[in-house]
Amino acid sequence: MKHVIKLALIVLGVIFAGNQAWAGLPLNNLEGVGGVAFNPLAYPAEGDPLYSIGDTEVISKPRFGTWYARLEQPKIDWGSIGGATTLFKRLEVSEGYQYISWAIPGKDFHKNNIGAKLVLLPENSFDTKFLPEISVGTIYKTTSDKVLRQLGLPTHGSGEDWYAVATKTITQLPLPVVLSAGVLSSEEVGTGVLGFTNERRETAFGNVDVVLPHNFAVGYEFKQGEEYNNTTPIHGNANYWDVHVAWLANKNLTLVLAYTDTGRYNLAHNTKYGLGSGPVLSAQYAF
Repeated sequence: MKHVIKLALIVLGVIFAGNQAWAGLPLNNLEGVGGVAFNPLAYPAEGDPLYSIGDTEVISKPRFGTWYARLEQPKIDWGSIGGATTLFKRLEVSEGYQYISWAIPGKDFHKNNIGAKLVLLPENSFDTKFLPEISVGTIYKTTSDKVLRQLGLPTHGSGEDWYAVATKTITQLPLPVVLSAGVLSSEEVGTGVLGFTNERRETAFGNVDVVLPHNFAVGYEFKQGEEYNNTTPIHGNANYWDVHVAWLANKNLTLVLAYTDTGRYNLAHNTKYGLGSGPVLSAQYAF
């Protein structure tokens, strides 16, 4: 956990040195992708233009995010750091690193995530006010295969997620509301921390966030757990959810406080894997 804290301090140092970009959604989620905590949003993670040709933005300045979750029931410390940038305002590329200090001494996990997201339809296309932004994406994930073998888990150390997501910001209400929903295709167990099965399943996810006065936002997030048929003793994942409040401290910095529940920590008699529940903190920076 020490080197994750060091990485977070480096990012925070950059935060307080930068300026001139607008923070807020999308955040860099736990896997580095432009989204909230678990789920991606259709919006790409981008800052101010870094390089343009004429009026065409080629690449944006990056966004960075750090997360820390303390899942109390099994005493899991979960830290992550991630970043993303966007090409031509359409293609987001991201990378995220996660370190999970497990309840079992000496069995810590290291997980890496490389993502790409393509905007198929920008929000309010064709001069409308009702069309959402629609994107598709993928995340290639690797986790500590050696630890999986030591624990005797029937999973392997790498896998790919594929997803499609639609996101819309509704401004006609008294307060702006961001709605998002999507479909995920995955082989993951515990978001891939505990490896990947040989079965692929499709599940749903969604988010709602309300933008409040004085640069605050509150929201709820849900991620449906995958259910597998033949992966004994793990038959799938519990549903995940979180509630969160975000403070857009300035044009660069967003701070997030959340509470998450990933299902009851798996014991021998459980078949749907959960990682417990607990508080979550995040710092996000947009150049």
